[in-house]
Amino acid sequence: MRVLYLSAVIFLAALCIGPASWAAPRCDVNVATQQADLAQVSLAYQSIGRASDPALLLVMGLGGQLIHWPDEVVVALCEQGFRVIRYDNRDVGLSTWRQAPASANLTFEALRYKLGLPVSAPYSLSDMADDGLGLMDALHVEQFHVLGASMGGMIAQHMAAMAPQRVESLTLIMSSSGAAGLPAPNAALVQLLARRSAPNREVALEQQADLLAALGSPQVTDDRQALLQQAAQSYDRAFNPEGVKRQIMAILAEPSRVTLLNQLRVPTLVVHGTADPLLPVMHGIHLAAHIQGSQLKLIPGLAHRFQEAFKAPLLAAVLPYLQQHREDTSHWAQIEPVRGMNLL
Repeated sequence: MRVLYLSAVIFLAALCIGPASWAAPRCDVNVATQQADLAQVSLAYQSIGRASDPALLLVMGLGGQLIHWPDEVVVALCEQGFRVIRYDNRDVGLSTWRQAPASANLTFEALRYKLGLPVSAPYSLSDMADDGLGLMDALHVEQFHVLGASMGGMIAQHMAAMAPQRVESLTLIMSSSGAAGLPAPNAALVQLLARRSAPNREVALEQQADLLAALGSPQVTDDRQALLQQAAQSYDRAFNPEGVKRQIMAILAEPSRVTLLNQLRVPTLVVHGTADPLLPVMHGIHLAAHIQGSQLKLIPGLAHRFQEAFKAPLLAAVLPYLQQHREDTSHWAQIEPVRGMNLL
């Protein structure tokens, strides 16, 4: 009888505590960062949630590290029943090279880009997409959802084209089709992006805080000290300006992805801000227009950062979509990999 009584007490306590409290340890963002050894790189990653849950791969943008996915956003995604996997792209964070990449001159290649000449890059965005697929291979995850931000959204487009039978859904935030003729980034912002060298930590933090402020929404007044703290967290974890230059060149070397997008048959949600200074809102509209059956959600005032004021609207846009497609694999029978695409 005592055993039955204790069991009943435990059961009632579970009902009173509720599922959110049970989810907390499962969705611990402080899990250890691990390494996945691939052919060219060793990728640093975190896996948050149960291995048995549907996997959601987060792909960060230019120069971003896995820590730049806000913890509360990761927890919210995990509590929807996903195993959330976030990682450092090649050339940033704690990811490392097996063999040093080829040297490259960003100033020279940027000039060629401005003149409309072909750009040479040490690697391509499709190489970076192959890294993400390789990470999922290493984790023995066959099918998964992909959420990419900015450059990460560009990489995610390649993932869906390269392995449509594996990608269950695609969510593209603040991204672009890369087509010619789309509105250019804010000129002052481009100048800040070009500042990729700093003589010391203090200067590097000030430069990064300036960049974060410029990427923010005009509707939000940033706290300078908070920006400096964010910059310090990034700098102290890893600082690799040469790697970011190589990522910039991968973007510059990439031609339009419109042909690739026209052939995609993966369920896709495009989310974009109306105040984006780096990739103005028409980038998101154009991107959605070229993916058959995609959904487009525009968030008023959102710029090109995960600012606190816009986390709730972003989650409101993304969570229902992901939940809708959490177990949906009906599109797989209708798709084939995009073949014969020479994108370089």
